[in-house]
Formats: sequence, structure tokens, C-alpha cells
Amino acid sequence: MVAGGALVAAVLLGAAGSLVLAGTGGTGAQAPNHVDIGFAQDMTVHHQQAVTTANWVRDHSTDRPLRELTFDIEHGQTEQIGRVQAWLRLWSQAALPTTGHMTWMKPQTPHAPSDPAHPSRSMPGMATTEELNRMRSLSGRDLDIYFLQLMIRHHQGGEPMMRAAQDRAAIGEVRNLAGQMLTAQTAEVEAMTAMLTERGAEPLPPPH
Repeated sequence: MVAGGALVAAVLLGAAGSLVLAGTGGTGAQAPNHVDIGFAQDMTVHHQQAVTTANWVRDHSTDRPLRELTFDIEHGQTEQIGRVQAWLRLWSQAALPTTGHMTWMKPQTPHAPSDPAHPSRSMPGMATTEELNRMRSLSGRDLDIYFLQLMIRHHQGGEPMMRAAQDRAAIGEVRNLAGQMLTAQTAEVEAMTAMLTERGAEPLPPPH
């Protein structure tokens, strides 16, 4: 999980830039729908694992290009956590999901709401506890390769959420952020795949 002070600072920074966000108040303002809210909550959880993992590898790898990559991931996704958390506060919504993950990605109508009794309990691409423990047990080239494999899969797992928010969120700023995330992470996947090839390794199978 993101260090408390860093996350608070990111939330405050995000709030400062979100005061004019559509849907936060005012006559005729666009209200967030379940996609805006669910995306912000789930992407917080998904990003937190990426930030935590990148931070650990930055402190333990000796590979300079890889450490620069982990810094970029940590910095970019911490800022994005701040933005979505600021929006959730302005919308008076919970910071994290309360009925499982990704239920917001299912079509909702007044007659067919998502079923909170059968939520999805995990998100594609997320590393398991065992995988994170294995990563922390490695060093040198083995650590670098395994981190790249985990992070490529992690980014790939977040892609469906970004596309869903880009297509179906009610608020333009949310759609824009989802598109920015998708562009950035697609470029990072390409860079990480090239780094794996340079190190004689291949990505893990993509998440289902």
C-alpha cells in the first residue's frame, strides 16, 4: 500500500486540481454514474499495488534503466491515485470498493443492477501474495526479470477497466484520465517487453 504521507499528499494535490470537475456541484452539473465511481475506487486498489511493487524494486534493483522505469510508474500512478481519490471525496463516495471489484463494469439498468452478493473479489493482472513474496526473495537479474513480467501483466489487467471508463463514464474528466492511463501504460508495456527481450526473457501469459 502507498505510504500514508505520500498518499495523503497525492490526494490533496488531486483535490486542488479537481475543484472545477464536472459533477461536483452547481446547477446542471453532470453527476457521476456507477462507472465513474467504480473506476475511481478499483483503480485506486490496482494502482496501489503497482506503486508499492515499483517502490520496492526501485530500492532493491541495481539496474539503472529499470530503476528509472519504476520511478516513473510510482510517480505517475501516485498522482493518479490522488486525482481519483479527490473525486471520490467530492462525490461523497467511499474511497475503496465496498461490494467487490469490477461490478461497475457489468451493464446496469433499473431492472438489472449488479449483484452485491456475488462480487468479483480480485482484478485481472494483480499479483498474488505468493508472487510478491517470491519477487522480494530475488535479487539481481532474476529480480529485474520477474518484476518486468509481473508489471506487464499488471498493466494488461488494468486495460479493460480503462477502456470501460473511457467509453462509459459520465464525466469527461474521468473519460480523459482513463484514456491518458491507457496511452501511458500501453507505452510502458512496449518498453518493458523490450527490456525483457534484452534480458533474454519473455512476458507471462496475459491475464484472463
